[in-house]
Amino acid sequence: MKLCHFGRLALLGLIGVGFVSFAARAAEPPVAESTAVPPAPAGWKLVWHDEFDGPEVDKTKWDFDRGNGFQTESKQYVGGWGNDELEFYTNRPENVFVKDGMLHIRAVKESYKGFQYTSARLNTRKKDGGPLFNKKYGRFEFRAKLPIGRGIWPALWMRPQAETYGGWAASGEIDILEAKGQNPTTVQGTLHFGSRWPANHWIKKDYVLPDQGTIADFHVYTLEWEPGEIRWSVDGKLYQTQNFWWSCSDQEGGRGLPPNDESELNPWPAPFDQPFFITMNLAVGGKFLGNPDATTKFPVEMVVDYVRVYDKTDGYGAAKPRGQGKFPFSKP
Repeated sequence: MKLCHFGRLALLGLIGVGFVSFAARAAEPPVAESTAVPPAPAGWKLVWHDEFDGPEVDKTKWDFDRGNGFQTESKQYVGGWGNDELEFYTNRPENVFVKDGMLHIRAVKESYKGFQYTSARLNTRKKDGGPLFNKKYGRFEFRAKLPIGRGIWPALWMRPQAETYGGWAASGEIDILEAKGQNPTTVQGTLHFGSRWPANHWIKKDYVLPDQGTIADFHVYTLEWEPGEIRWSVDGKLYQTQNFWWSCSDQEGGRGLPPNDESELNPWPAPFDQPFFITMNLAVGGKFLGNPDATTKFPVEMVVDYVRVYDKTDGYGAAKPRGQGKFPFSKP
């Protein structure tokens, strides 16, 4: 809070009142001003952000996953979050906190509720599925540094607010960033789509950081999502553009079926034509990268400086045509 500055008082009768007012204000503790957000990139306008400049995680923006798994639609419990992960997610300050204007997500090696590791996963969706923030199309930007170590799996990604086209991955998943702690020079962006498991598909691409850079340094990870096209960049360097995917809702007994022809596909650009919410997490172990070993030093932290979401100032228009790719029913 900025204190009023009293210069020369034109009316002597106000001196007493002014003095009392000044003294009362001077006794108030200063309130930190919010971190200034730089101007939006050309062609974009800021619509949502978190600079992590408060004393704790903003509960109006983020909620937490807890535990080590989830229940399917049929109430079957799937441990390890479907990936054989080893961590138990919590919302404890030991695993997630805000300090010096940055979010810290910490994975700890400890015995907790029958598991040997704890960590945190934050979503812009409530734990009960209610909305906090979700967006269809836009520019999603994160400045973050990531931990190094075998079996350490940091991720910044997006999931559909509602599974409009069916269970994973018929309704899609957008992985803005994944990294393997044992491979600190490389990051990866991935699209998940297709029919629901086990007829799901994905497209991915790795990016090697230039000049011997590593994920342990701060980098800006950005995804630009428009109708019919999705682009990934690191520190302003575009490294991947995707314009081919598909969605099919056919299933039998809870298992996805691949489409027999194009008539069984959901209309383009499904599934990436629905609002998605943001997830940030730090996993330990799993099928993606393997488990920690004796060389992995705990605790490890993913530090996020900010998350910013932008809209195109001139709108999006019609979807770009589907690009070249291979459907399950394509001939060899």
